[in-house]
Amino acid sequence: MRMSRQRDVGKNRSPRAFFAAGFFAAAGAAGWMVLMAAGGGAGGAALAAEAAGPGEYLSPVALVASQDGRTLYVAEATARQVAVFDTASGKVTKEIPLADPPAGLVLAPDGSRLYVAGASPEGKVHVIDTQGLKVVESLPAGHTPTALAISPDGKRLYVCNRFNNSVSILDLATRKEVVKTAVVREPIAAAITPGGKWLAVANHLPFGPASGNYVAAVVSILAADTGQVAAAVQLPDGSTGLRGICVSPDGRFAYVTHILAHYQIPTTQLERGWMNTNAVSIIDLGTKKLVNTVLLDSVDLGAANPWGVACTADGKFLCVAHAGTHEVSVIGLAALHDRLAKVAAGQKVTDVSSSPSDVTSDLAFLVGLRARLKLQGKGPRGLAVVGGRIYAAEYFSDSLGVVDIQPGARVEARSIPLGPVRPMTPVRKGELFFNDAALCFQTWQSCASCHPDVRADALNWDLLNDGLGNPKNTKSLLLAHRAPPVMISGIRPSAEVGVRAGIRFIQFAIRPEEDAVAIDEYLKSLTPVSSPHLENGKRSAAAERGKQVFESAGCASCHPGDLGTDLAKHDVGAGPDQRGIKEFDTPTLVEVWRTAPYLFDGRAVTMLEVLTRFNPKDAHGATSKLSKQQIADLAEYVLSR
Repeated sequence: MRMSRQRDVGKNRSPRAFFAAGFFAAAGAAGWMVLMAAGGGAGGAALAAEAAGPGEYLSPVALVASQDGRTLYVAEATARQVAVFDTASGKVTKEIPLADPPAGLVLAPDGSRLYVAGASPEGKVHVIDTQGLKVVESLPAGHTPTALAISPDGKRLYVCNRFNNSVSILDLATRKEVVKTAVVREPIAAAITPGGKWLAVANHLPFGPASGNYVAAVVSILAADTGQVAAAVQLPDGSTGLRGICVSPDGRFAYVTHILAHYQIPTTQLERGWMNTNAVSIIDLGTKKLVNTVLLDSVDLGAANPWGVACTADGKFLCVAHAGTHEVSVIGLAALHDRLAKVAAGQKVTDVSSSPSDVTSDLAFLVGLRARLKLQGKGPRGLAVVGGRIYAAEYFSDSLGVVDIQPGARVEARSIPLGPVRPMTPVRKGELFFNDAALCFQTWQSCASCHPDVRADALNWDLLNDGLGNPKNTKSLLLAHRAPPVMISGIRPSAEVGVRAGIRFIQFAIRPEEDAVAIDEYLKSLTPVSSPHLENGKRSAAAERGKQVFESAGCASCHPGDLGTDLAKHDVGAGPDQRGIKEFDTPTLVEVWRTAPYLFDGRAVTMLEVLTRFNPKDAHGATSKLSKQQIADLAEYVLSR
């Protein structure tokens, strides 16, 4: 991996000085209009609601603006409500209660209806009358809908059903689902082209073996009229943790935010993005191909956990929220595309980039094209741009971040409270610390970079805890405190030890003990999300049959009880690893449906592969003599846990 050693000449200059130096002069100043929030997905809204407790905090995650820019609608996840915010007075004028944690928002083109994704297993799309400001109906959706888009004529609604791995198209005249399209894995954000021809969908995580030579998430491009997948655009190797997506006002490009992980090398340092960098990928919607991927970090200052993304309505700027570093990047789009075109033509545009393949490791590529604007609040997620003003949903401070990006404006952010300021409980502090890159050396990453929503990034990492040359698949941290030891090799005797070791050897930081204690409390507070394999909350007939196979095949001996683990290490025929280790920690089966790929090195893509292809000698349960139906039933039972 080649990282730029060129110093980012803009990183030590104030935002005001940056703009005064000609950023806006180069990008142009005319044509400001209202832009609604793009990238419509909250990511972990349902999980957050469980962690913080309904009503204890607001936790804004997504925004959408009215056409005239006078009103912002704010999805407040843990409060389970939508706040109506008047941009002129800077005040909340109404709070609309919901039955579920809101995740994504979209307005009807005529502004008469606000559609809200209710992120629960029994998903709903709540329809709010924007005149009466109340829910008038709720439409059925899939498991944990997180993102919405609407056709320009207002006739069709597109719903990303995150844990069903599907996108539904609803006919708003009949209120019926007319198409359901399977996509790759956890559709978490979506944006439609202005003409309504294409729907771009960001798939949160990679799908495939983690032990392969190329592991990356994809962006699905759907024909908006039929729902048919026209292309699956693969992002660069190591792309994971996709969060936001938007389409340029002219409909030519889609921009998607994600982490670009360098999982291929031992995690011996963090400098220059050695472990994780943070990126935006540009997709040409005409050719349906990746243009390139640009790093959002500076050479010695990470821009962790990019989330919401939005274009200004005149197409001059791209705005990106950095949830881990509490800031917003503003990028001049004309200059960005000009630089990308030059490097595609073989011109040297920086000390590092003289060919397209260089760009993904060039930490200076955005020098002179981008301003990093520090916000006053914590944890920006969704964005909306109204005129020359950016609004950011500041999750942890229950506020809206506001920063002017108009030419000549004083570029100083402010934070507007959306409700009373509540003291942080230990659990809430732990949630903040888990997602805060300030705990990390040079803010390259947070705990959530490798454990999005406290789960796993679908990658193998060669961590320092059990020697070098020994990559292991990332584990979910759900129930880690109840199921010691931790790490796949069982090298850490408890989650408490693992949390502190992670701060020291993955974040490369020394922190007060109370930070680790708070993270412990947060992790212990989390509860599982019910499986999408359940039917009306209960096991299917196939899963009930599979439960009997689970017992007869000997699976229950290592996976007993509600946790589904005996808390011991076993040789299941998957080893040895590079150090000769054959015994690995027995993972909990709770939420195993969510944690693919499987086995210590992520070689098994599906549960069926665990039970068949990678269990040739029955070391991982006596499955070799089972019928295909019994195998399928067994997999269904395990995935229903």
